[in-house]
Amino acid sequence: MKNDNLNILDEVNKGATMGMDAISYVSEKVKDGDFKQVLNVEYDKYKDVSNRVNKLYANYSDKEPHETNAMNKMMTWYGIQMKTMTDDTTSKLSELLMQGTNMGIIEGRRLLNQNNNIAPDVEKILNEFVTMQEDSVETLKKYL
Repeated sequence: MKNDNLNILDEVNKGATMGMDAISYVSEKVKDGDFKQVLNVEYDKYKDVSNRVNKLYANYSDKEPHETNAMNKMMTWYGIQMKTMTDDTTSKLSELLMQGTNMGIIEGRRLLNQNNNIAPDVEKILNEFVTMQEDSVETLKKYL
């Protein structure tokens, strides 16, 4: 059970750091001031989740939680560059972020459904992270 808790916390932290990375890469291309402000708020939400995971992780391990590795960061950056080469409109940027966020929601729901014996504090942060991402998709839809 302890290992499941660590794995889930690692996955939540990877998702949060990947979200922060994607928002950072997309933000460089944003021209719409309102959309940029929305992305800043979303970035802060991901950062808050990552900080909370780091604090909680100490209850289960003396190591640091896993983050996205350099290769994943590079692939995320490259993917955004390629997909926005001919279209960097607010709608396209919102679509790209929604696609990544939806992958996070799917993984989070899978973790919730397949792990019945996780610690309540780990389940709580996972559930809150998935809900936060679902709310993010609703916010991003307005910019399609």
